[in-house]
Amino acid sequence: MKALVTGATGFIGGNLARELLSDGHEVRVLCRPEAEMTNVDGLEVEVALGDLRDPASLARAMEGREALFHAAALYSLWSPDPADFARTNVQGTVNVLEAAMRAGIKRVVYTSTASVFGHWKGGPIPNEASICTPDEIVDGYHRTKFLAERKALDYCRRGLDVVIVNPTAPIGPWDLKPTPTGRIALDFIRGRMPAYIDTGINVVDVRDVARGHILAYAKGRTGERYILGNRNLTLKELLETLGRVTGLSAPKVKLPYGLALTLARVDHLLSVKLLSRAPRIPVSGVRMARHPMYFDCSKAVSELGMPQTPIDVALRDAVAWFRGRRTMGVAA
Repeated sequence: MKALVTGATGFIGGNLARELLSDGHEVRVLCRPEAEMTNVDGLEVEVALGDLRDPASLARAMEGREALFHAAALYSLWSPDPADFARTNVQGTVNVLEAAMRAGIKRVVYTSTASVFGHWKGGPIPNEASICTPDEIVDGYHRTKFLAERKALDYCRRGLDVVIVNPTAPIGPWDLKPTPTGRIALDFIRGRMPAYIDTGINVVDVRDVARGHILAYAKGRTGERYILGNRNLTLKELLETLGRVTGLSAPKVKLPYGLALTLARVDHLLSVKLLSRAPRIPVSGVRMARHPMYFDCSKAVSELGMPQTPIDVALRDAVAWFRGRRTMGVAA
């Protein structure tokens, strides 16, 4: 397979490039000229410099490719310019899919998010058939990913072979920024997680997510969506598991939701308004946590054969990777 991967300098994309290489595929990666290249340094990949907002660079990157894995996105719960989410996640995806159609790409695997299926509020756990609207999504990242997924389905109806994968909350190595889930692990091992709130998430090894992309390319049905996840855990259970793999103590104090939201708003005021830096506790993250983000991931397992690596292993390897990154200020 001759593959193009967007977002390979990021968390999912970097692990995906590694999985493709391990299978013997020829990999080209689209990278912005100013991107941090740590996640692709040393890999036997061809680097194509370009930008999601530059259609000409996308056309060049797709020359001679048969497979496109579009994993690039602005993945954050906060941005100093909220319009960046739409520019990157929506218009950027349109640009990529338009270029793919013009280039005659054989199949596109588009990386969406499981959050497009909504939160669990009791009753059946959300799956690929669950219905959610943009108004139910409280943050810019997930709202624009919802809209971008609709664009991907539009291109599928126009004749582009698109399969959509919807990762839950990945954890593992190469989480450079880090992602919101990786931030939980990083804050835990830094001793910055004194309390927790009553919520939950579906956690999955990022390498299983990468493998799920490749399986979706090989086995996925055109126009179908596949939730790439593993275990539904309360935040308390996740922190207790981190405690087991690190030998550190998990927090015992549970914060009421209202207090957590107040702290997030104060942090936003201090960080953004006064110190001009990103908040440590994004308000949208606390608002999202009001209901657990649990998902039914059985479709990807049964139809694609997606692996289900034990979460202890994923957390252990994430912790080892973070501890190996001295620049992240984690004691060994």
